[in-house]
Amino acid sequence: QVQLVESGGGLVQAGGSLRLSCAASGRTNSRYTMGWFRQAPGKEREFVASLTWSSGTTRYAEFGKGRFTISRDNAEYTMYLQMNNLKPEDTAVYYCAARVTGITGYDYWGQGTQVTVSS
Repeated sequence: QVQLVESGGGLVQAGGSLRLSCAASGRTNSRYTMGWFRQAPGKEREFVASLTWSSGTTRYAEFGKGRFTISRDNAEYTMYLQMNNLKPEDTAVYYCAARVTGITGYDYWGQGTQVTVSS
């Protein structure tokens, strides 16, 4: 089992920045790929970014390229999402998730953290 706890959400004005954190505990090791997803009111959950722990390979949704950066702290098993130039349409609950690398589907999810961007 892997436990994930997000933090760092909040209210920010358009053009501002936030950094989300996801602390992993439990059976953490380099076999996992970790990702960020978000869900806005009335919309389906969507992929934001992912990071393969063993290789450091990252992937981004198109809307996040150039604005969002995913990174990690190996020693603390913590993942970050730096979000710059935020837009009102980035308003959503952001979730951290983990899956075994090579396996489709994320098995572990955090409780989510609210990000609200005002215009």
